[in-house]
Amino acid sequence: MTPKTPEEPQHVNGTLSVRNPQHSPAPDERAKYISTELGIRERLFVGILTSKNSINTLGVAVNRTISHHLDNVVFFTGTRSRKIPHGMVVVTHGDERLIWNMFQTIKYILEHYITEYDWFYLAQDDTYTQADRIKALVEHLSMDRVLYMGSPEEFIGGEMQGRYCYGGFGYLLSRSLLLKLQPFLENCRNDILSARHDEWLGRCIIDYADTNCVEEFEKYYYYEMGKNSDPSKEDNVLFTNALTVHPVSDPEQMYRLHKHFTEIELQKTYEEIKKLQAEIKNVSVVAFEGNRSALWPVGINPPFEPKTRFEVLRWDYFTEDQVYSCIDGSPKCELRGIDKLDVADVIETAMGELNKKYKPVLHLKKQQLINGYRRFDPTRGMEYTLDLQLEVVNQKGHSRSITKRVHLVRPLSRIEIIPMPYVTEAARVHIILPVTLQDREHVQQFLEVHATNAFETSENAILTFLFIYDPIEAQQVNQNDIFASVKAQISAYEHRYPTVKIPWISVKSESPSQIKFMDIISKKHPVDTLFFFATVKTSINSEFLNRCRMNSINNWQVFFPIHFQYYSPDIAYHNQPLPNTMDLVKETGHFDRSSFTEACFYNSDYMATRTRMSSDVQENEEILENLDIYDMFVKYSGLHVFRAVEPALHQKYSYQPCNPRLSEDIYQRCVQSTLDSLGSRSQLAMLLFEQEQGNST
Repeated sequence: MTPKTPEEPQHVNGTLSVRNPQHSPAPDERAKYISTELGIRERLFVGILTSKNSINTLGVAVNRTISHHLDNVVFFTGTRSRKIPHGMVVVTHGDERLIWNMFQTIKYILEHYITEYDWFYLAQDDTYTQADRIKALVEHLSMDRVLYMGSPEEFIGGEMQGRYCYGGFGYLLSRSLLLKLQPFLENCRNDILSARHDEWLGRCIIDYADTNCVEEFEKYYYYEMGKNSDPSKEDNVLFTNALTVHPVSDPEQMYRLHKHFTEIELQKTYEEIKKLQAEIKNVSVVAFEGNRSALWPVGINPPFEPKTRFEVLRWDYFTEDQVYSCIDGSPKCELRGIDKLDVADVIETAMGELNKKYKPVLHLKKQQLINGYRRFDPTRGMEYTLDLQLEVVNQKGHSRSITKRVHLVRPLSRIEIIPMPYVTEAARVHIILPVTLQDREHVQQFLEVHATNAFETSENAILTFLFIYDPIEAQQVNQNDIFASVKAQISAYEHRYPTVKIPWISVKSESPSQIKFMDIISKKHPVDTLFFFATVKTSINSEFLNRCRMNSINNWQVFFPIHFQYYSPDIAYHNQPLPNTMDLVKETGHFDRSSFTEACFYNSDYMATRTRMSSDVQENEEILENLDIYDMFVKYSGLHVFRAVEPALHQKYSYQPCNPRLSEDIYQRCVQSTLDSLGSRSQLAMLLFEQEQGNST
């Protein structure tokens, strides 16, 4: 802590006294980020020199082959076309002169990135860059070294002493070099004449930083590509080890190069894995438990160990044609679809590994799968045990039939990190609450909870009621409005909370359809409106509304939360007093995965998706009733449909009749949700046991 100086403000008798500012020192400005204050920088910045004629072809190809390997890739161009490629950072200098563009590029880097990075790599868009090798190279370089590294070239005419880095193969510039060059950059622009931008930069560095292009400090491998060359047929050592390849004639060749070098790196990775596995096996021999201390497979997590009998993982039995664990509860069903492909792939893999192990002494052929078992282990992946009947043929041609048991694991390995757009918790949520005749009795409790969680806390949310009348109820609305009591309750809450307005909309429908209702609501709100489609039995709080804001991303993602459904009190608390509050535990309820009624999404996403399905609606209007909002987004949107359990969203139990007019899928979901919400299996079993005992006596 810094001691207070006489020039700082003084508090006297509750008033603020400020000294003469002319004698006050400037306050210390703290950095926004710790990394900035401590001077921590990223290692590598990548700049790609492109043009308006090639940015949509070669530029896009460069971006697709290196951007997911490197943290920051910026494309520099003189001018650009109207259409800018999606997902690329493009800086336009406004002039097509090559020397001017190089000057502006270096100047832009000095102004915007010099404090954030240690190394700066510049290349042309007709250069293929092996991104991982460039990253590995700079990891071995000292950050304070004045270094200009690339492919050294003699100056045209030989009049100039020293060598510059040829731009076609890219080059590395250290932060120290650019800082040394910064005061003289204007002089280079005015004094140095050149026909090539890389030669101009080389002369500037030699004249004012006294540094030549080098390649030997840490070997900078590069390779000159022949015209119409096929990367898969190149066997040159320089090509195999190259950091960069030039020139690349078209995007297709860029992708072929990327495929080739990716396969090389993948093969190296496999070889390293084999070496590590062998080393683990060798070390485990001298361990206390011997070979048993080495997990199988090597490098995969150990099997899940259940804490109770309820956590024991189930093994499913299968053959090549049948599976004995079916979704509908049947004891046996046909093996088909993805399950059949899975079993075929596992058997093929098993045979391949067996032949690899016993060749050339023995050759094995599959006769049949006798028994198959599989289970999903959340810590490892899918485990398999196969009993195979095999025909074994030796080198002399003699054969016999044997039975062999094999174990396989399909590990959980292909995890993808999806970059997410930036969102805030400042968006206003418009809560849409459909109410039918059967829902009236739950409105009062909903409003009480919502008033406590939203009205009294000034939550940034607007509640809108959607009153659903059937045709007969709509005709009698003037004489007997079935929602008169609900509208009176709304007026009472508006009177109690003067700053709160609760709008409502009336619709007439024979068969309630989420899409039809949203068509009406969507037209009444701006395109940037964030909707939460709720139910009258749902308890909404600020914690959930914040997650609704964070998980709903405009033009990117919609959110369908899985609420916690409480069991029927008569079953969950049979012969027990009801508690004042119910905890979120497995004895009180479950996360209802069969319910898709609640949803968070932006109006613009709904409108775009609704437009895409318009052609199908013209051919078959019943599709509006056969699909709900979830199905619509999954089938037509192309957005990320995020489905996750939501512990802050609770729903109390009440019997919910399912409308048979809806589609078969929606109706079956409703039925399954109603059955699952009665109680847990153990609670239902205990109730049946008591009834059986009562009947027997």
